[in-house]
Amino acid sequence: MASFVLVWAAVQVALLDREIRNRFSSVRWTLPAQVFAAPTELYPGLKLPLDGLREELLRLGYRPVAALEGPGSFVAHAGSLDISTRAFAFWDGPQSATRMLVRGGKSGIEAISDLNTGKEVDLTRLDPMLIGSIYPSRGGEDRVLIKLGEAPELMVNGLLAVEDRSFYSHFGISIRGIARALFENLTSGHVRQGASTVTQQLVKNFFLSSERTFKRKFKEIIMAVLLEAHYSKDEILEAYFNEIYMGQDGARAVHGFGLASSFYFNKPPQELKAHELAMLVGIVKGPSQFDPRRRPEKVRERRDLVLRIWADAGLILPEEFEAAKAQPLGLSGTGRGGVERYPAFVQLVTRQLKDQYPDEALTSEGLRIFTTLSPRVQETLERRLADDLPALEKARKLAAGSLEAAGVVTSAEGGEVQAIVGGRDTRFAGFNRALDSKRQIGSLAKPFVYLAALMEPGRYNVGSILADEPITVKMPGSKNWSPSNYDKRLHGSMPLYVSLAQSYNLPTVRLGMDLGVKKVQQAIAGAGFYQTPELPSIFLGAIDMAPLDVAQVYNTLAASGYQTPLSSIREVLTKEGKPLKRYPFKVKQTLPEGPVFLTTWAMRKVLELGTARAAYNTIPPSIRLAGKTGTTDDLRDSWFAGYSADYVAVIWVGRDDYQSTGLTGATGALPIWARLIRDLNVRGLDETPPAEVEEVLIDPGSGRVANESCEGASRVPYIAGYMPTAQAPCAGGLLEAPAQWLQEIFQ
Repeated sequence: MASFVLVWAAVQVALLDREIRNRFSSVRWTLPAQVFAAPTELYPGLKLPLDGLREELLRLGYRPVAALEGPGSFVAHAGSLDISTRAFAFWDGPQSATRMLVRGGKSGIEAISDLNTGKEVDLTRLDPMLIGSIYPSRGGEDRVLIKLGEAPELMVNGLLAVEDRSFYSHFGISIRGIARALFENLTSGHVRQGASTVTQQLVKNFFLSSERTFKRKFKEIIMAVLLEAHYSKDEILEAYFNEIYMGQDGARAVHGFGLASSFYFNKPPQELKAHELAMLVGIVKGPSQFDPRRRPEKVRERRDLVLRIWADAGLILPEEFEAAKAQPLGLSGTGRGGVERYPAFVQLVTRQLKDQYPDEALTSEGLRIFTTLSPRVQETLERRLADDLPALEKARKLAAGSLEAAGVVTSAEGGEVQAIVGGRDTRFAGFNRALDSKRQIGSLAKPFVYLAALMEPGRYNVGSILADEPITVKMPGSKNWSPSNYDKRLHGSMPLYVSLAQSYNLPTVRLGMDLGVKKVQQAIAGAGFYQTPELPSIFLGAIDMAPLDVAQVYNTLAASGYQTPLSSIREVLTKEGKPLKRYPFKVKQTLPEGPVFLTTWAMRKVLELGTARAAYNTIPPSIRLAGKTGTTDDLRDSWFAGYSADYVAVIWVGRDDYQSTGLTGATGALPIWARLIRDLNVRGLDETPPAEVEEVLIDPGSGRVANESCEGASRVPYIAGYMPTAQAPCAGGLLEAPAQWLQEIFQ
C-alpha cells in the first residue's frame, strides 16, 4: 500500500512538473500587443495653445514640477514650458529623451529649442499614450511587461521587504512560515493563513485558483518547489512582477506592476515616487480589499505601513519616510485606462487589424500597434456628447438618458480616424453605435444627388433652376410615392445650390428622377459606400448607414474626390521593430475634382444661409465649412456631417428603440457638431478652385452674370466651358421680378 502511495505521489509530482515546464516556459515570455495612440507632434506654427499642450502632457502622465526632474516632467512658465520628454522607439526609429523649451501663447507654438544645446528644434514628438493590449495572453487579462532590470530598485527591494524577505535564500517555500501557518490553520479548523512566499504567490496566480483548501495549498507548495528547481530567482521574480493581480478595471483584470503603474498613476514604473511605489506594493496583499478608489483611507493606512517597513529596513531615510507619508495617494483620473479608456476606438482597431493583416501574422508576440487616435480630439468629442446630450434633453423636456449618440472624427486628408464614440457612455465596451448602428441617413444623402447632377456640366451647374413642385413616382409592386417638403410648402423655382442649402425634398427628387437612380448610386459608390438600394427613395436618404460609413463618404468629398479607406492603424511592428506585412490599399480618385468642388461650395451654403446657419452662432463666420443636416421620418434620427480643411466630423443623435426624438438634424446633431468644431480650433476650407473650375461674378438678385456695378455680386464656380452668359439687369440685361426663393433667402 505504501509503495502504491509513493508511486501515485511520484506520478502526481511528475505531472505537476510537466505542467509547470510546459506552461511557464511557453507563456512566461509571451508579450501582449501594445496599442498606442498617435503621438503629438510639436513644431513652430502648430495651432496648439500652451494650455492645450499642458493638458496633453498631463494626459500622458507628465508631472508638473518646480524644476525638471527627469523624463516625464515639465515646468510651466509665463509664455513657455520646459519639458523633459521620454525616450521612445517609434515606427521610423528611436527618439531619445530630451529637455526642451517650448515658447508660445494662446494662438499656438512659436518656437522650440533644446535646453541642453540651445539649438532650435523644427519638429519633435511626445511619446504616444499606451491605450491598451488587444491580444492579452489570456482572456480578460491585460498587462504591460517590465523587465526586472528596468524596475525601480525600491520597487524590487521594497516588495521583498514586505512580501518575502528570505526570497533569495529559500527554495520556494518558508519552512518556518509554513509551520506557523499550519499551527494556526489546524487550530482554527480551516485555512486562515497562507505564509506564501513570492514563488508560491506566483504559482497561485499563474496556475491555481484562489480557493482556501488544504489540497490547493499542498499543491501550491509542491509546484513552488518545482518552479524553483527549473528557473532562476530573477526569472521567477520578473514573472511575478508581470503576473501578480493588481486590481480590476471593469471587465479587464489588471495584472503586473507595469500596467498597475499606468492604471493607477498614468505613468511608467520608472517615474513613480516612494509613496506611489508603496501603494502598489501594499495592494498586492489584497487588490479587492485595498482598492484605492473605493477604500482610499484603508489603502493609505496600508501604504504608510509599507513605508514604515521600508524605513525600518533602511530602504528609505527617515526624512523620506515622513515626506512620503505626507503625500496623498495621487491617483490619476477616473481609473479608466488602456482598452477600457477608448473602447469604441479599440473595437475599430481590432476589426481593421483582421481586415488589413494576415491572421497568422497577428499571432506574433510583442506586436506594437501604432494607431491614428488623437487623445485630444477623442476627449473633445467625448466631452461634447457628455455635456450636450443632457443639456439637449433638458431643453427639449425629454426624459433624462433617453437620447443616445455616436460620433466620428477623421482627418480630412488621409482618412485617419482620430476619434470615435459609440454611445453616451463613452467607457462602455459593448454595443458600438458608431460602427454597428445602421440607421437611415435622411438628407445626408442629398449632396450625392446634386454631385451626380454636377458631374453633367452640360445639363446642370450650381445655378441651374430647379422646380419645387409636387411629383409622384410610380413604384413597381407597391403604391405610388408622393414625397413632400419638410415644411409641407412649395417654394417656387430656385437655383440648385439653394435647393441643397434649404434641403428641399421635391426639387431633389425631381432632379434625382431626371438623372436616374443608377447615377446617384454611382456617386455614392464613388465616395465609398456600395450597399445602396436601387430605389428612388435613396434621393431622400432611405439608406442604412453607420456613422463610420457616413464619415467615409463625406471624407471622400473633403478629399476632393480622392477615396481613402478610413483607417485607425498607422503601423504595426514586430517585437524586433520590423513593419508587419499588411494587405495594401491605394488612395484613388473615384470622383471628379471639379464637380466635388462645386458640391462642397453648395454645401458651404448649407451653413451660410441654409438649414445649418445656426452653426455660425457658435463658430466664427470667417471659418469656411461645408456640411449637411439629416433628419429621418418621424424625427427618429438627427444627423449632421461636415468638414473643414483638416477634419471631417459626423454626429448622430437618436433613440435605440427607434422612437421619435422630436429633433431635426438642425436642432439635435448640429449644435453638438458646431461646438465640437469650435473646440477643435479647425482650419477653414481652402476656397481656391481646381484648374477645371472657373468663377463667374453673379448677381444675387437675378442669378445672372454681373459686373462690378452690381451691388452685392459674388463669385460662383462653374466647370470651365460651361459658364452662364445671360446678363443680369444691373449689368445691362432684362429686368425681371425677383423669384420667390430670392425673397425668402435674401430678405
